Amino acid sequence: MTLQFAVSPDHNAAQLAPWFIFNTLLQQSLGRPCHLAAETNFDSLRKVLDASAIDIIYANAFDTAFLVREKGFLPVARGTGRSDEALVAVRPSHPARTAHDFVAPLKIAATDAPDVEMIGRILLEPSGIGPSDIEIIRCPNYVLVAKTLISANADAGFFLAESFDNLSHLVRRELRDVVRSKIYVIRHAWLIAPWLAELRTALLSVLMGMTKDEPGRALLAELGQPGGWEEMTSEDAEFMIDLMSTLV
Repeated sequence: MTLQFAVSPDHNAAQLAPWFIFNTLLQQSLGRPCHLAAETNFDSLRKVLDASAIDIIYANAFDTAFLVREKGFLPVARGTGRSDEALVAVRPSHPARTAHDFVAPLKIAATDAPDVEMIGRILLEPSGIGPSDIEIIRCPNYVLVAKTLISANADAGFFLAESFDNLSHLVRRELRDVVRSKIYVIRHAWLIAPWLAELRTALLSVLMGMTKDEPGRALLAELGQPGGWEEMTSEDAEFMIDLMSTLV
């Protein structure tokens, strides 16, 4: 049986080639054929998750909550020293300098990443900006969020902080981040389906072993995770999910 492997869309748009290389590593290490299901948006990903058509996934915190609580997926690992932070950015000429300076109504460019949007909305709360004050302009990826903002078709943009920092210098000089989150606990996580529970230890071994040789370290750098991975226990996952519930 071919294992179906997926990556959260907010991490695969600009890094698809390294994920295909990782898929090959996964096949060789597990001794099982694997297929990278390159879902490009959260709507299509949720459909395959609802259909129980994914066996292994690198998921964002929202999908981790859904998969662990409703589908019985097992947490395996998370990025060492890496958390999912979000930020609100504007054009350099925008008057907002702090989280208190935004004025309703606001047009916000954003992807369909639910965790980033949730954090972004929380970051705007000091300005008294509520749900009814925001119009979301959906964009397929963060490059287009930036383009929409630079073109003055939106007042501000919600970004995954890592994705914002990875934009080209030419793009970033046309933008200014006003406020960034510092939650620290919210992270993407490696999960494995309950029907493959016997492979959890093997998958963890593959992930932890990537720092042990130069090819593995080089691949980690390309995936944006140079520090490697650390084990994520069920307790770790439950703590993060409970925090997400509190924030929502």
